[in-house]
Amino acid sequence: MLKTLPALSDYDYELPPELIAQRPLHDRADARLLVVRRERQSLEHMKFRDLPKLLNPNDLLIYNDTKVVNARLMGVRVATGGRWEGLFLRFDAQGCWEVMSKTRGKLTSGELLQLDSPQGPTGRHLEVVGRTPERTLLVRPVLSGRTETAFTLLDEVGFVPIPPYIRSGRMDEQDRGDYQTVYAEKPGAVAAPTAGLHFTDELLAELTNRGIEVARVTLHVGAGTFKPITSENLDEHVMHTEWSCVSEDVVQAVQACHRRGGRVVAVGTTTVRSLESAANQLADGRIDSTGRNDSVLAPFAGVTNLFIRPPYKFKTTDVVITNFHLPKSTLIILVRTFGGDDLMRRAYEEAVRQRYRFYSYGDAMIIL
Repeated sequence: MLKTLPALSDYDYELPPELIAQRPLHDRADARLLVVRRERQSLEHMKFRDLPKLLNPNDLLIYNDTKVVNARLMGVRVATGGRWEGLFLRFDAQGCWEVMSKTRGKLTSGELLQLDSPQGPTGRHLEVVGRTPERTLLVRPVLSGRTETAFTLLDEVGFVPIPPYIRSGRMDEQDRGDYQTVYAEKPGAVAAPTAGLHFTDELLAELTNRGIEVARVTLHVGAGTFKPITSENLDEHVMHTEWSCVSEDVVQAVQACHRRGGRVVAVGTTTVRSLESAANQLADGRIDSTGRNDSVLAPFAGVTNLFIRPPYKFKTTDVVITNFHLPKSTLIILVRTFGGDDLMRRAYEEAVRQRYRFYSYGDAMIIL
């Protein structure tokens, strides 16, 4: 008898609103860590700072070094004085920005948008260019004559794009540091790879001193990570694309780790998707989004739309460190596919029962 594949409603759960963390802990490593052991089908409670005790010198820890940009934009339409709000997504070779936009009325080509900053109104403007085929807005910064990039301008006028479940999306200055990993390096994300928010410089040093090798990939987390799944049939969901890079050095480190009997420990679902995308490449350079092909791990740089769901078979990832995710999201589907459905249901029930802190600024779990 064939096993019925899960549907979207299978990934729902009840979460008391007060368990949604609104701020990180003062010391990131003080977060709670739910230890999920697949072989024993067991759960254990520890602190994130205990992570070195759970890893072995043969293991390879891989994290996502993307950096969150100040992608939330606010301002007014010069022609009407009406409020305008947008979310920067990416820029193209012609210097245009692609922006998700929200305003009353229809924006027209040539219209100017004056930008606010966290400090108040500025003299900086965006000119409306048009729309993409996906109906997102195309704008061009009106440059001041000085040398600047999209990211330096965003640093000046942008707001931290914290999710709406954190203080209704209202950032403050504290979020500029809080919503960034200590190893963030390559700007381009509009959301943080939140499993990495628990690491401190001291904890990373302790892992290195223990002989645990560390490597980094890049996946620029896009706004699509929050895109809700609208179909009960998971195969009908169109996964968003995100830019990812797995270097030759990382490929060699993964292969060497497995040869010596170590485990590849992925920090966060973004790292998992990067590694598995690199392992799912086909001969023509495309990504096998079903994960059912026996492909070979190779360097990868490009966009991926890999949607990890049952019956996906993981090719590179042995251990996952992750936060607690929203119901019915692609992230919780990935985690339950990796950890095993019954065990991960128990883990989430236990986390709610033990009053763990959920979502971006919340506690973590490690799936061994």
